[in-house]
Formats: sequence, structure tokens, C-alpha cells
Amino acid sequence: MNKDIKTVEDVRNIAREKLKGICGVYKECDGDPNRLCQGQSYGRALGIGGIGSGTSFNNNFLALRKYNLKMKLINEDFSPDTRYNFFGKELPMPIMAASVAGVNSFGGENVISEEDFCRSVVLGCRNAGTIGWRGDTYTYSLENSYGLNAIAEAGGWGVKIVKPRDQSTIMKFFNKAEEVRCVAVGIDVDGCGSYAMATHNKPVYKKSIEDLKELVSSTNLPVVIKGIMSVEDAFAAKDAGAAAIVISNHGGRVLDHTPGTAEILPSIVEELKGKIKIIVDGGIRTGYDVLKMLALGAESVLIGRDIIRASVGAGIKGVQIHMEYMQKTLAKAMRMTNCKSLQEITSDILV
Repeated sequence: MNKDIKTVEDVRNIAREKLKGICGVYKECDGDPNRLCQGQSYGRALGIGGIGSGTSFNNNFLALRKYNLKMKLINEDFSPDTRYNFFGKELPMPIMAASVAGVNSFGGENVISEEDFCRSVVLGCRNAGTIGWRGDTYTYSLENSYGLNAIAEAGGWGVKIVKPRDQSTIMKFFNKAEEVRCVAVGIDVDGCGSYAMATHNKPVYKKSIEDLKELVSSTNLPVVIKGIMSVEDAFAAKDAGAAAIVISNHGGRVLDHTPGTAEILPSIVEELKGKIKIIVDGGIRTGYDVLKMLALGAESVLIGRDIIRASVGAGIKGVQIHMEYMQKTLAKAMRMTNCKSLQEITSDILV
């Protein structure tokens, strides 16, 4: 790896060249209909953009943009404590890499191989002290799961998320995750609308509370239900015994015209804060965005598209650079809003 690669901008410049025609690596990754990635509604493959008109992708960005941060500066100086405990693992930040999978969605093997992508996410996050989540796609099988291989290489330092396949297959993936000592496992229930799985004849299903209960009881690992976009589903996940939920619309990639996740988060927090871990993704690009989500009540966040670009740009080092940048900007935002620790972050800092 080039030793001259030191900053997020260095990484993005390389990614911009490699992703020509796929992703513009714009200053603002907002899912605007005029962006390069937004061609699906005109007959192109989904790629890295949002489904249909791209409204759901764009809404994630716009929902966060509605909030501003209140500066509070007349007080004693301090260094913010951004440490976060995730199922017994002490992390330097409440920021992890989302379970994006499938390099065929962003250029295929000529841009980065699936194996290298998974290793970049997991090992890059590990080097930054945080956790890379790994997902599932139509090219994965029990015998060929690059995500679990990367987590095994990292000594179990990862979370394995499985598409809502048939129950038996999911439980077998959970069993393999136990064998490599994953931190947690989960199902992205929004994956029942997966474009990639549907177009490659890989059946995925909606899951009932009873289905989820069966999956939770099948493993000794904490189970995360990802893809929650309503209070009703949040309660259902809790009733099924999930240890955590992720408020997510799958990056705007499974249903057009959903609200942004920052719009949905407060209503779920109001009902379930303190009763289940509440994590969120969608449109989070900087530590300032992270702070907004924490102020709205999430306890941690996941980063998706920016991790793709970091991986493509500089592999393991690129992901490490990006995650360290996220922690630094979160710490700066906390200092400027007078939040000494994560516990001191409240909605009072939002204007």
C-alpha cells in the first residue's frame, strides 16, 4: 500500500478513479436524483444508488440535514470520551461499519474482489479499534462466505448479518458464526426486498415473530434485527428476544419513498430506549452526523457507502483511516457542544 496515503481525501481520490461510471465520490453523498449512481429508475441496474427514484436514499441525507448543532463553548476545556461498549467489547467510538456485501453492486471484481472487500472492512475496523459488520448476498453460501472468513481472521472481531433466507440456512450461518467467535449475529429483515437476491433467484422471505424467536433461540450469540422502520416492528423484534435493532431502510435500496432513518428514530427511542440496544444507519457521513443520531437517541451508528469507497480506495488502510477520521470528528463535535461523554449527549444540543 502506498505510504503517501494518509488522509480521507487521499483515499477518496483513488476511489474516485476506480469507481468511474459507478460512483462520483461526491463531496456530498446525498442520493440526489441527478447523481451518477441514480440510474435505476431509468432501466439501469441498481448499482450503488437507491431503488426507483432514489427518494429513500435522498431522504436519509435530508432527514439528518434538518438538524443543526448548538455550540456551547463557555466552560472548562476537556477531551471528550467517545468510548462505547458493544456486547462486552470496549470500542473507541460508537461507530461501526455496516454489513454492506456484494462487490457486483459497485463495479465487480475489476474494482475490488469480494474477499479483499470483506478483509478490508473487518481488518480495517479492527485496526481502528472498532467492529466491521459483514452481510450476505447471492454469491455467498455456507461453504463460501468471505465475511465469516474475514471475521475468523480477525479473531472473531465482527458481526455476521444474514439475509432472511430459509430458517435452516440462517441457523447454519449462525452456527458458523459461533465457531469463529463472532461478537453477534443478525438478520436484515429488510433484505426480503433485496434487488440482488431477487434477480439471481435466491429466495428471501418476510419473517414472523415466531420465525425470529426460533432464530434467537438457535444461538448463544446476541441477535440483531436490522431493517426496522416502524415502532410496530421495533416492538416485534424486542418481543422476539432480539438483543438489538438497527433502524435502517437498507440505504434506500429496497423500497422507494420511505422516510429517512433520522425521522423514524425518535419515535422508536421514545418507546424502547433502555429496553433494547438501538442502532441506526442511513446518510451518516461525518462525526457531526453521528452526534446528531446519538442526540436523537441512538446508542451507536453504522457507516455504509463511505466504507465501500474507503475499501476501494485503499483497502484495510483506507477503512482504518476513515474510521479514525469519524472518531476524531465526533470528538470535535462533542467538545464544541459541551458533551464530555456519550452519556451526556442529549437532544438539547439539536437546534
